[in-house]
Amino acid sequence: MHKRSELYENRRDGGRQLAHALSSDRYDVVLSLPRGGVPVAYEVATHLKLPLDVVIVRKIGAPGQPEFGLGAVVDGEPPQVVWNQETLKIFQPSESYLEAEIQRQLSELTRRRHVYIGSRAPINVSERRVLLVDDGIATGGTAKAAARALRQANATTVTLAVPVAPQSTLDELATEVDDLICLATPEPFIAVGMHYQDFTQTSDEEVISLLQSADSF
Repeated sequence: MHKRSELYENRRDGGRQLAHALSSDRYDVVLSLPRGGVPVAYEVATHLKLPLDVVIVRKIGAPGQPEFGLGAVVDGEPPQVVWNQETLKIFQPSESYLEAEIQRQLSELTRRRHVYIGSRAPINVSERRVLLVDDGIATGGTAKAAARALRQANATTVTLAVPVAPQSTLDELATEVDDLICLATPEPFIAVGMHYQDFTQTSDEEVISLLQSADSF
């Protein structure tokens, strides 16, 4: 049995500790990966007095094998599509399949954004310095897709900041972002939740409440 390494009380504690390692003059906007990244990013955005938004990532799965990601649709203004060229070559899906999947994931993305922030449009990241925050990273697939989409959307810089992650994944992500900030890289790394005393799943209600609170500062 692997022993828990409880570095943080909960996600908000992780966010407060992360915030102290960051400087507000280096960023223009904080983006969080929901749902678990929102409590962390809320503390960061509050401390740095920066606007907060979510960036929602929806995987485009392979035909008949949805666990294999062909790419991802990433929230934004406008939404971005990021492809995994290796899996595209393996599965060689038809154009009609890809277009249908893009539209299906766009619909779900739009629905989720509406649940979280209503009719407010996503923050435009073009020519802005983006701080992308999550509660931790394991394999890094979602963070990679989000970072690539932000670059495609013409963000000036993309910094990825998390309380905890394995060093091997950080090494893989280093070329995807302009800067990486991670407070702890415990070894062996089993799972993100092993490093929080309370890693209860973040609810939609909490996400909505935090985003509404962030709008007030």
